[in-house]
This record gives sequence, structure tokens and C-alpha cells, in this order.
Amino acid sequence: MVRNEARRTALLDAAIDVLAQEGARGLTYRAIDAKAATPAGTASNYFANRDELMSEVMTRVHDRLMPSDESVAESLSLPRDRRLTVKFMHDIIKRADADKACYLAMMELRLEATRRPEIRQALTRTIAGNIEANVAFNEDSKLPGDRMTVVSLYFAMTGLIYERLTLPDVVASMDLDELVEVMVNRAIG
Repeated sequence: MVRNEARRTALLDAAIDVLAQEGARGLTYRAIDAKAATPAGTASNYFANRDELMSEVMTRVHDRLMPSDESVAESLSLPRDRRLTVKFMHDIIKRADADKACYLAMMELRLEATRRPEIRQALTRTIAGNIEANVAFNEDSKLPGDRMTVVSLYFAMTGLIYERLTLPDVVASMDLDELVEVMVNRAIG
């Protein structure tokens, strides 16, 4: 059967929305078909089983959250100092705000990983690979800080984003610009 890649992407985007809205237990072929407005049975024709679906959702989430090459190039035209690192952290927050469903879906995938070893292994590889890619980017781009700076900022930003998405009142009274700047300054040392 010939696969329609645009439809596959639409189904994956629908799966992300279902994960974000209903959680992993609500992620069914029927729910995906309804969200994507495709005929019943379409999702099951594209994804043989739940593991394949979850794996492809992880990849799609990663793709949607990546900055554009143009955005990175534009940022790298600026001086390579703490201010640029602060800008990169703000860019992450902007992408999270623009695509909340992806971060919520990733949170659901993380929760599912606590129950399903095969998802834990795949997600561990993906996240560990992302961290290594960020460390390499920081080094190759000659940005301030070392490996531990990147790792510390990864965990700090992940926590901040999840708090803003799930319990926004916890951080609502905080100055986000100041908070990000303090996190960067303390991570860089």
C-alpha cells in the first residue's frame, strides 16, 4: 500500500494532540482518526501497533520542537556570550509556548516510559542524544560554558517549561526574563 506522507504527518500531529489532551490512555486509533478527521481505521493502516505509533510520535515531537535552521543561523550571527545563551533559552520558551501540545505529549510519553520498558529505552536514547547534541552545539558554536552548563540548563529549562505548562500560577508572579538570566548566569558560573 502506498503511504501518503502528508496524511501520516497529520495522524502523528493528531496523536500529539490526543496525548496532550487525553493522556496516554486516551491515545487510541479511533481518537487519532477523530482528531485528524480521517475515516475510521486510517490510523491503524499507518501504524501497525502502539509501540510503532509511540516511537513515531517521539520523533514527530522532536521535529516540531526543533528551531529552524534560519533561526539558529540568525542567532549565531550575534556575539557568542551569555546574552546569546539567554536568547537561546528564551527561544526554547517561545517554542514551548507556541506548541504546548508537544511538551504535554512529551510529558505523557515520559509517564508512559515509567510503565513500559521499551518506551523508556527509546525515550532515554532520544533524550540522551538530544543532550549530547546540545553539548556538541554549545562547543562547536563556541558558546560560553561547558558540558555541565548545558546539562544544568537542560534540566532547569525542562522543569521551568513543565511548571509553566502544568502549574502556571507557581511561576506567574516571577519575572521570566530575570529567572532565565539567573539560571544562565549560575549555570555558566
